[in-house]
Amino acid sequence: MTDDTMPLLDALLKRGGGDFMKELAEEVLGRLMAYDVEGQIGAGRYERNEERTTQRNGYRHRAFDTRLGTLDLKIPKLRKGSYFPGFLEPRRTTEQALVAVIQEAWIQGVSTRKVDDLVQAMGMSGISKSQVSELCKGIDVRVNSFLDRPIEGEWSYLWLDATYLKVRENGRIVSVAAIIATGVNTDGRREILGLGLGPSEAAVFWLGFLRGLEKRGLKGVKLVISDAHEGLKAAISQIFKATWQRCRVHFMRNALAYVSKSEHQMVAAAIRTVFLQADHAAASQTWRKVADQLRPRIRKLAELMDEAEADVIAFMAFPKSHWAKLHSTNPIERLNKEVKRRADVVGIF
Repeated sequence: MTDDTMPLLDALLKRGGGDFMKELAEEVLGRLMAYDVEGQIGAGRYERNEERTTQRNGYRHRAFDTRLGTLDLKIPKLRKGSYFPGFLEPRRTTEQALVAVIQEAWIQGVSTRKVDDLVQAMGMSGISKSQVSELCKGIDVRVNSFLDRPIEGEWSYLWLDATYLKVRENGRIVSVAAIIATGVNTDGRREILGLGLGPSEAAVFWLGFLRGLEKRGLKGVKLVISDAHEGLKAAISQIFKATWQRCRVHFMRNALAYVSKSEHQMVAAAIRTVFLQADHAAASQTWRKVADQLRPRIRKLAELMDEAEADVIAFMAFPKSHWAKLHSTNPIERLNKEVKRRADVVGIF
């Protein structure tokens, strides 16, 4: 992977959805300011009534720094008097409430409760329930449009992983799997290609998720990098006919579980010699040599290596300049940790 541009919040912003996330946040705050101004001047845009106190007079730009990036806000100007949104005052808790709204929109569709929390945090009291509902619908339309967008071009590499989040469902708090697919196309551009939610990482869920990506146009996949989910492996072979790369980092953790702590350093160093080889053939030869050396003392580990060889060193059959990014799910793991961290910050959705 080359171009580091990927989103859910800070990490999602680094994976290709940054502009969309910022635009969505700007739209949310812009709509709320418009509603707030309507209450202040006593009339909607182009509305004529006796209660109107003044007219709008364009906008002035103001930068607003958030964890989503620096937003370009268009603050309404008035012909008489002035308008300044209270959420730009120091010590307002607007940003956390805004992040909660944007994140919930990705996870399960934004609720009026979260938007109400944002309105309160912004210090706005004149926004009606119908306006809040209208804003919620607008946010959901934008997010769904992004997630259902056609996937154009060919995407050589695909990373797949899941993280678990707690959500409210029918009055209960349940755990759901948030599946994230990240790809790199032939131009080296990285993007989040899909986000799916389901009760588990079962085979039927993975199959449906990958079919959805294929239906939207995902093609040209040569290597899929993920952890060793049996359901996922089956779905990959069925949908993409691509090579599967087992996450090297996860494999190492699994391998070290077979030895005592005092042997961790020695065993890890032995396995790492495989990845220092110049090509796939040499790596395969070294892999078998290490497995045979460990076999007399740690038979189960040697058997694990026998089983996993093709999957753990699959990335070494691809261009060497790509190896550093292809051997594990680390890029998407960082994304998942960010999703989880943000989820912990804003609570249960």
